Amino acid sequence: MFDQFSREHVSVGEVAIDCVIGGSGPPVLLLHGFPQNKAMWARVAPQLAEHFTVVCADLRGYGYSDKPRCLPDRSNYAFRTMAEDQLRLMRHFGYERFHLIGHDRGGRTSHRMALDHPEAVLSLTVMDIVPTYAMFMDTNRKVAGSYWHWYLLSQPEPFPERLIGSDPDFFYETCLVGWGATKTSDFDPDMLAAYRRSWREPAMIHGSCSDYRAAASIDLGHDAADIDRKVSCPTLVFYGASGVIAKLFDIPAEWRKRCATVTEASLPGGHFFVDQFPDETARILIAFLRNGRLPGG
Repeated sequence: MFDQFSREHVSVGEVAIDCVIGGSGPPVLLLHGFPQNKAMWARVAPQLAEHFTVVCADLRGYGYSDKPRCLPDRSNYAFRTMAEDQLRLMRHFGYERFHLIGHDRGGRTSHRMALDHPEAVLSLTVMDIVPTYAMFMDTNRKVAGSYWHWYLLSQPEPFPERLIGSDPDFFYETCLVGWGATKTSDFDPDMLAAYRRSWREPAMIHGSCSDYRAAASIDLGHDAADIDRKVSCPTLVFYGASGVIAKLFDIPAEWRKRCATVTEASLPGGHFFVDQFPDETARILIAFLRNGRLPGG
């Protein structure tokens, strides 16, 4: 994977972020979601790198990035902190402004960066999520039943860590196939092996739990404070039309509440449509990145 990319392990302050970088042209940062790592972009990034300089990074707590112990106030796993990590990573490479693409937790990190550092974000793409505030505050039995892991992972340690650690493959693969229109066979074997290597580490289990603990506490406070602010840059809302989140929410409508200029796109997959349809995903992303909108949008 990432044969034409170079791997970097970059200190961004209290942690080091692991990434790959390749291609040439305007800079684009790709951020993964739960329970994956930067390997999720292995079939998309090379296509983008034909037109852009592409950085694929592991979030803190995931992949090969550092995984600190969670602080009592959860601040070191807040999306604000994770966004700062990635902003410093891009500045390390000399990029003060760049396009930002995030799936799942990476999308939430990206949304926070676009609010906190609008001067740095040329365009925002959020993939198969609605805003964190809406996920918690507009929940119901169907949302809670489908996104049960939000409530399990956010429990105080070591409760979820011990449960997950007894059989991490079973737990995380249940997540992979549980959010709509996905089978294990839909995932590239090399990419799935990379996910498994990562989530078998106790530190990654703790990091992913800490991410969700922060979302249920400190991140909600940050989001409440910014509830009336809108992302100003062009925003692509990209989702799997057959996934759980599309059945539970009007995804583009939720993002229009939080973003000034929204373009929408979908593919006939589930939450992990990037893994299912990498070529189609890449084509849509390239079209948006070139123009800040899609043809006909």
